[in-house]
Amino acid sequence: MSSRDSIPRPTVRRLSLYLREAESLLQAGHRTVSSSGLATSLAVTDAQVRRDLGHLGQKGRAGIGYRLAPLITRLRRALAVDRSRNVLIVGAGRIGRALMAYPRFDQRGFRIVAVVDADTSLVGRAIDGHVVQSVDQIETIVVDGDIEIGIVAVPEADARAVAQRLAACGISGLLNFAPCRLNVDVPVIDVDLSSSLEELAWAMAEPG
Repeated sequence: MSSRDSIPRPTVRRLSLYLREAESLLQAGHRTVSSSGLATSLAVTDAQVRRDLGHLGQKGRAGIGYRLAPLITRLRRALAVDRSRNVLIVGAGRIGRALMAYPRFDQRGFRIVAVVDADTSLVGRAIDGHVVQSVDQIETIVVDGDIEIGIVAVPEADARAVAQRLAACGISGLLNFAPCRLNVDVPVIDVDLSSSLEELAWAMAEPG
């Protein structure tokens, strides 16, 4: 079995898709899944599935495939989603509100425990069950709330300063919705919606 650090990032992305599919199949009453079953549903090859799951020490049995329950357990452990993590959203604007309303965060073990904003007109307001607090309280909120993940949903002009504050007070990782790179000493995943749309537009364009 490979160490987590040796698993390529593209493989990690596919492991997340395998986990969703495996959970869906188990919920539908299935007990096993073949590599070809996973491959067909996720548009990859059988060999790719076997290589990816091989990183986790998972080997399917001939004629049976992979048992779903232990496969799900192993995937959750590999993806480090086998326990709950507390999340802070910085920014209660349109993106922040959409994230607050997204039900799958809590279902996947990501608990939004606090929301902060610099807009004093929003501070104290309840939005989707979360009372917006002042951005000035970030450090106290992170420590008292045992928060591991920060979601940066602020304008580009404020994002770098917010990221630096979050990293300095002990956040373990950031999900960044601002259209800029954040150079901090913690893992950062950028969610660039405009780039995704541009990539989609390119894929849709007819060759000419």
